[in-house]
Amino acid sequence: MLIIGPPGSGKGTQAERIAERLGVVAISTGEIFRANVKGETPLGVEARKYMDAGDFVPDSVTNKMVLDRLSEDDVRDGFLLDGYPRTTAQGDYLDEILADGGQRLDVVLRLTADDEELVARLLGRAKDTGRSDDNHSVIRHRLKLYHDQTEAVVAKYAERGILTQVDGVGVIDEVTSRAIQAIREPHAA
Repeated sequence: MLIIGPPGSGKGTQAERIAERLGVVAISTGEIFRANVKGETPLGVEARKYMDAGDFVPDSVTNKMVLDRLSEDDVRDGFLLDGYPRTTAQGDYLDEILADGGQRLDVVLRLTADDEELVARLLGRAKDTGRSDDNHSVIRHRLKLYHDQTEAVVAKYAERGILTQVDGVGVIDEVTSRAIQAIREPHAA
């Protein structure tokens, strides 16, 4: 399963909550990148320059990281991937990884929210957490990248009939309830 949506839509929060309820592993590429940046690993040093500018980390780096993570034993019974794929090339690569392992995506959950709501959320998060990639110009740039690149990924999953959408605005518990219902009854959402 994938959870997809613009920056600030609540993907990380909802991924953890949904994964716990469904009994699967939540995998956040953002958390993996941030851990590498904090640990100053070679991947982290490379990733930081892109993240600080609000750019996507190059597909080659991201794809290798996802391949490594999806080869671990804890994903055998299912997983919820948060923050990947962000480009159609990454989506194609994910399809190959899953096909090689005899797996496929069952559902893609898209969280939606208005851009102005997202900017306000991310600026608030910056004050709370001090994230260097949450400032006004970087946030606007990240939203533009999402609209320019990731919406094509969303359209691809919609064509396959595995996309379900949920409004990401509201009380966290309400969004989680809507998401769980949409996953269990995708055509009712």
